[in-house]
Amino acid sequence: MSFKDLFVSFFRTGILGYGGGPSVIPLIRYETIDKYNWMDDKEFTDVFALANALPGPIATKMATYIGYRVGGAIGAMVALLAHIMPTAFLLIFILGGLYAFNQSSIVMGMIIAVSPVIGMMLGLMAYEFLKKSWKGLGKTLSIVMILISLGLLQLLGVHPAIVITLFILSACTKIFYQNRKYRKASQHPTMNRSVGK
Repeated sequence: MSFKDLFVSFFRTGILGYGGGPSVIPLIRYETIDKYNWMDDKEFTDVFALANALPGPIATKMATYIGYRVGGAIGAMVALLAHIMPTAFLLIFILGGLYAFNQSSIVMGMIIAVSPVIGMMLGLMAYEFLKKSWKGLGKTLSIVMILISLGLLQLLGVHPAIVITLFILSACTKIFYQNRKYRKASQHPTMNRSVGK
C-alpha cells in the first residue's frame, strides 16, 4: 500500500461520486476490494453497517476508516482529505453561480442521465449483500430480516441507524447467550466425564 494509491483512489471516489451518500459506496467498494484488495467483502460489509449506524456522512466515515485500516492515522487523513477535496474545491469554485446551475436544464439533464447508472451500481451492491446474507444466515432468516427491516423503515418510518443498531444488538445478544450456553455445557459433569473417556 502506498499513500499515493490511497490518495488517488479516494480522490476518484470524491470526484466521481455524483449524487453523494449511498451512491458513492459502490465506488469505494470497487477501489477498496476489487482494485487494491485492502480488505475483504466481509470486513467492508461490517464497516458499512457500522458507518450507517453512526452520525455523519457515510462516505467520509468509510474513507476515514479504510484509510486508517491500511495506513494508520496518516492514511486516515490522506483518504479523508482526498475524498472531500474535490467536492470542497468545486463548491467554492462554482459558489457564485450555484443557484443558476441549480435551475440549469443541462444540470437537470445530467442528473436524469446519471440516475440509472447510480441505481444499477446500488442494485449490484445490494445483490452482493443479499448473497452474503443468504450464505451466512440462510434464505429463510434473510427474508424474515428483510421484511422486518422493510416494515420498520418504510411502514413505521424508523431511522435506518436505529434499525441497524437493533439488528447489531440482537446479533450480539444471540452470540452472548450461545457462548454462555456453550460454557455451561462444557462445565457440566456428564460432559466432562465423556471427554475424559
